[in-house]
Amino acid sequence: MADRKALRLAATSLFAGVAISFVAGIFHPDREPANDHPAVFAEYAASSIWTLVHLGQFVGMTGLVSGLIGLFFALNVQEGRVGWIGKFGVVSSVVALALYGVLQAVDGVALKQAVNAWASAPDGERAVRFASAETIRWLEWGVRSYQSFTLGLSFLLFATVIVLAASIPKAIGYLMGCAGMAYLVQSWIIGSEGFSGHNVLPTLFGIILVLVTSIWIMWAAWRMPDAEAADRG
Repeated sequence: MADRKALRLAATSLFAGVAISFVAGIFHPDREPANDHPAVFAEYAASSIWTLVHLGQFVGMTGLVSGLIGLFFALNVQEGRVGWIGKFGVVSSVVALALYGVLQAVDGVALKQAVNAWASAPDGERAVRFASAETIRWLEWGVRSYQSFTLGLSFLLFATVIVLAASIPKAIGYLMGCAGMAYLVQSWIIGSEGFSGHNVLPTLFGIILVLVTSIWIMWAAWRMPDAEAADRG
């Protein structure tokens, strides 16, 4: 049987991570199309809270990944085939968080400094500065693509654990699996097209599905009997 208290803690961390990331994202400059680099670089250069927004997003991702790792221990499935699937899920989650840290260093720090230098450069240097900023942007595409892949893989692995362990409703696992697929689609689009309009729906679906999953896990944890009560029964 899953550990009720640990399950509630994992679900809360998962929910808080999504919520913090969403709130931080609200303040992210997004008036200009993300793939229109001259326009969007000027917008980024004008932002005074750029680095803070990306720090908030990193805090949110840390909460989300902590929730996934906590879910592995809360489900009490450390042994056998299901246990190995869960362990691979933990490894994938840690890699996803590490890549997200690199992503925010590239996007939240390096890109900001590059666009600031481009915006303030004299006319003779602007072309070189713009090329430098674009190179960092393309590096961001690559890191974000692989981070979305590893995060999506984590969701799929933990979804499999939920379905096979059956400690909480299997439908939660199927929903989490759909979230994983949404992130895998994001990974492909970002890696091939950058931040194009085709990425809007997969991103939206991923956020909604993870949010609903975390709430559902929390609800299931509150309805689950305590271990002591289950033993007496």
